[in-house]
Amino acid sequence: MATPTELGRTRYAQVTSTIRAIVEQIQRIWKGLSAASIEDDLFGEAGAALADAVVEGQLSVADAAQAYIAAQMAAQGGSALAEATLVASAFAGIAPDGGPLETLLFLPAIGVRRRLAAGMTPEEAMLGGLADMSRYASTAIADTARSADQVGMAANPSCVAYVRVVQLPACARCIILSGQMYTRSEGFLRHPNCDCQTLPLAQREWPGVPTPAQLIGRMSERERRRVFTVAGARAIGSGADAGQVVNARRGMDVAHIYGRNLQVTHEGATRRAVYGRSRDQAGDRFSRFAGQRYGSATSMRYFRSTQSPRLMPEEIFRVSDGRAEELRLLRRYGYIV
Repeated sequence: MATPTELGRTRYAQVTSTIRAIVEQIQRIWKGLSAASIEDDLFGEAGAALADAVVEGQLSVADAAQAYIAAQMAAQGGSALAEATLVASAFAGIAPDGGPLETLLFLPAIGVRRRLAAGMTPEEAMLGGLADMSRYASTAIADTARSADQVGMAANPSCVAYVRVVQLPACARCIILSGQMYTRSEGFLRHPNCDCQTLPLAQREWPGVPTPAQLIGRMSERERRRVFTVAGARAIGSGADAGQVVNARRGMDVAHIYGRNLQVTHEGATRRAVYGRSRDQAGDRFSRFAGQRYGSATSMRYFRSTQSPRLMPEEIFRVSDGRAEELRLLRRYGYIV
């Protein structure tokens, strides 16, 4: 039987290979676009193809989450049986901030236009736009994987915590969090393009995850200077604590939650979606609204719940009082059945 660390590496490889495959699709589609018509391109068939590719990636990593958690629990002596089934489609089509994925994927067009206005050539502007699109797509898929993993943890009573696993190369903010253990419902600190992952635990034990000091010890002097700056690398080399050198939370976001504001999304809240159908059956009122297709309003043929905005999984974990409440809210908002 594979060890928890080996299973974690397999999950990491599955997510990263999915991201690479989707980015390659994006690159092929992007080659056929033009800086002169980038807005029209992303409003049209090319934009639809880009969104479909990212949704495909989100579905792939979400669909594998529950099997990954089950394998981890079995490897750690717990039960592989979950109390609920994860709904992969509930995680697709949503941007990391809870907004529509199509809106996020239209932003590279704005970036291209700004680069042109700044005097870049069309080729340079499009190259920057491709970098933006790849970053947004990668972040959306990686966030989906982490979110689905945490929902899978909540559905399995054997899981009590998770450890943050950092793979090199990584930024300074992530390196000093490597090996940190959190209760399974705590939000995951991340930033755009972050590929760190969770390693679920069946009991409170410290697995073979490298500590910040071990990660730093594996880095070359040049890499330390690039990640921590010259002064920071020198301070760490002189014995300074890496956590004091780096402000771990600067620029990072705890599941997009600030203060006591609840994070919600209207994605998946239409009558067509899993959550929307459940609210329709529960008697919620629905109002007609214009759909969004790659940043542009479409016909007034959609109906959205006016009474029940959809909580994001991270927010459910934050506000729930115990596991029973977590499962109840995850079912209510369509993440498990």
